[in-house]
Amino acid sequence: MKRILLIAVTLLILSVPGFGQQTVSDKDLATALWVMSQTMPEGFTLDLNTMSYPKEGLIVAYEATQNSFDRKSLPAVIKHAHAHENLVGGWYNADDDRFYFDSSRSFPEDSLAAAMAFARENAQLSLHVTSLNINVRSDYEQEDLRIILDCDMGSSTDDLFALMMLYRYMDMKRCTLLGVVVDRMNRANADAVDVLNNYYGYPDIPIALERAGVADPHVYIPYHNMAYARSTDAEPLFKRSIGDDGDYMDGYKLYRKLLAAQPDKSVTIASIGFVTSLARLLESGPDEYSPLSGVELVQRKVKNIYAMGGVFGDSFEHDYNFTAAIDFSLKFFELLPKDIDIVFSPGEVGDPLYYSAAQIIEDMDWTDAHPIKWIYQFLTEDKFQKMWDPLAVINAVEGDDIFYKLSPRGWVTLTPTGETIFREDPNGNARYQYPGPEGWSDYVLKYIRLMSIQH
Repeated sequence: MKRILLIAVTLLILSVPGFGQQTVSDKDLATALWVMSQTMPEGFTLDLNTMSYPKEGLIVAYEATQNSFDRKSLPAVIKHAHAHENLVGGWYNADDDRFYFDSSRSFPEDSLAAAMAFARENAQLSLHVTSLNINVRSDYEQEDLRIILDCDMGSSTDDLFALMMLYRYMDMKRCTLLGVVVDRMNRANADAVDVLNNYYGYPDIPIALERAGVADPHVYIPYHNMAYARSTDAEPLFKRSIGDDGDYMDGYKLYRKLLAAQPDKSVTIASIGFVTSLARLLESGPDEYSPLSGVELVQRKVKNIYAMGGVFGDSFEHDYNFTAAIDFSLKFFELLPKDIDIVFSPGEVGDPLYYSAAQIIEDMDWTDAHPIKWIYQFLTEDKFQKMWDPLAVINAVEGDDIFYKLSPRGWVTLTPTGETIFREDPNGNARYQYPGPEGWSDYVLKYIRLMSIQH
């Protein structure tokens, strides 16, 4: 009976509009928060000024109220909250069967880098994204992660989001993007990357273009002319560093230049398109950048590869990325050193991740002149684009045990018709992502959306 009465009192306190903290004693607040912990095991954030639940914000707990997990700790949490932002959070930890209370700080949801930095300063495991109702891990290891992105920009729009996520990861100082290799021939595709480099504040990232790759591969969504978009006054909408008179290095040449300048076993390659430039790199000989052959250079400098491609499990069908450039793909599988780890992101893992055009435009409504938003407004209908490519990038940056469950180790063989055959072996260099459990796709899509709203 007493418990029912406390719940009723708490709900009454929280339901009165404008019932500010000056009207509620700290003792009553402590009672209300304690009852909330018993009735809201999913957690909560409470604004003590308005006695309401915030509907948006990146919520990060202060270290000063760490390990406040019983009723006796609530007065100190409330006191700290009054002295700061008047936000109190609560969450249940299933590992020790305790409900924890925190004095918290709220950041705008477009300030992920700042919120992440604050979370790390305060030794927090994660932060909460209120509008999306997801927790984002913040206790990642700050490692020296050097990435080369190899993409087929200019056809499927998931390449745009994979590159966007790398810029956002750099904002959070989680990686360094050494360069972007475009393995879909046509200068306009490299110009599109140049636009994105400039838009996201990284105009000096080098770009290379494949010139001897797949002739006329299928184009699913023709957006490459985004780089030449103009206003009604005929002025360019988007800035480029490399003008029409500039040029791009050959894809395999930029690989050689970048790899030669890096420490041994320090480079991660995120391959989300064809492997034409990678195959040409492996076939290359010594040059002005390195006396090593391509195979030797890759073996010395590359730590691992995250590749969007492959079909595994019970399916036996060809993979698009490998089949479209089959001769190059076979050469890549033949020459890739066997001691370099490779993690495949199969198409079936990304199939449920549908990011609609309407949602993309809404998520980017903070600006009128956004190159990705412009593409969805003017260059493409909503063709149910799936977010396949970002999955390889997320895996490369977040690591192998945060977002994904991976297969056992083994070896992958590519057939002449483009099927990927996996043979389990604990000594193998290959693994592949499994599709996530129920709710996983929704969470990952929200994570990609969180990156979209940053500015």
